[in-house]
Amino acid sequence: MQATSKLGKRGEDEACELLIKKGHAILERNYRCGHLEIDIISIDSDGLHFVEVKTRMAPVCAKPEENVTLLKQKRIVKAAQAYLNGMKNAKLQGDSEVNFDVVAVTFDGGEVTAEYFPNAWLPIFV
Repeated sequence: MQATSKLGKRGEDEACELLIKKGHAILERNYRCGHLEIDIISIDSDGLHFVEVKTRMAPVCAKPEENVTLLKQKRIVKAAQAYLNGMKNAKLQGDSEVNFDVVAVTFDGGEVTAEYFPNAWLPIFV
């Protein structure tokens, strides 16, 4: 496994731990639909969460969460639509919300910082 893949997996592991501590149940990791991917899909009392994880090694030039571009957002939304369309057994109850979140993970030597940004964007593209 390449160094960047290992770093990304470590970041996703940290993100899952953080989400679980916040009351999420992890439904999927690395969900793929063709060439589209969602890092984490989770559910909690607020609904279904499609989570993009951005992992960096310090020092960083820009905050990891700032690297979720409009193009990346559109790709995640498209994958989320495919996931929702393919749900065979309803994991959502009634009118549950769909959320698009970001977890930013930074490794700095032996220290790990993980920050959760719920509802980081709304999928309204003009």
